Amino acid sequence: MPTLQIGRKEIPYELRRSATASQRRITITPGHVEVLALTRDNDDDIAGFLERKRQWVFDTVREMERITASRHAVPRFITGSKIPYRGRNMPLTVRRTDAERIAITYRNGFIVDLPHWARDDADHLVASELKLWLKQRARRDVQEIAADYGKRFGLVPRSIRTTDLAHGWGSCGPEGNILIHWHLIFAPRKVLEYVVLHELAHLRHRSHNAPFWKFLKSIAADCDVPKRWLETEGVSLTSDWLAPYGTAV
Repeated sequence: MPTLQIGRKEIPYELRRSATASQRRITITPGHVEVLALTRDNDDDIAGFLERKRQWVFDTVREMERITASRHAVPRFITGSKIPYRGRNMPLTVRRTDAERIAITYRNGFIVDLPHWARDDADHLVASELKLWLKQRARRDVQEIAADYGKRFGLVPRSIRTTDLAHGWGSCGPEGNILIHWHLIFAPRKVLEYVVLHELAHLRHRSHNAPFWKFLKSIAADCDVPKRWLETEGVSLTSDWLAPYGTAV
């Protein structure tokens, strides 16, 4: 494995080349440094790039070592933390990059690339961006479910959006405007589908009467399972564990 010499400190790094990347990138996680180079880069190109980034690499590796050494006192949103998502607690990986903007990707877990300027407020920044990402994913999922079932059963609301609801998981107004609690992104996908279908069914039957439940079962035969899940596990979704770190719209 190649190493970067900075003073008396040797920092090993993994060199990876990419045919699709548009620029070079350095990513640092506890105990690991990855250098992403372009396919056309020669040794001098890579050496020059590392030379320009040497101080940032040194400072960031030292910060990661400090975090690892005092893990009991570190913020909540670090590599190894768990983020609830679609009924499971998914692992979080926080990496330092030389980029200017924070980036979040999801591949069997959350990967947050922190920009070089994020220091003391890193925990709040990760939490705020995760909340924004989760809200956007909840909005997207709700729209997809509503479009799919709306097309199949002729249930087209005037509008449908996600929000924070003080009571309940969803509502359907008299004019056909549907609201869905975004915290359902923490529940299994089938639970979110059930709530969306429940509110879509109110476009046909306003009250929770026998015809309503009969109609709901006709479009969601297994609705009893997610309904019971909400009754027994729904309380776990009500606490906004990201709230102390700021809000995101």
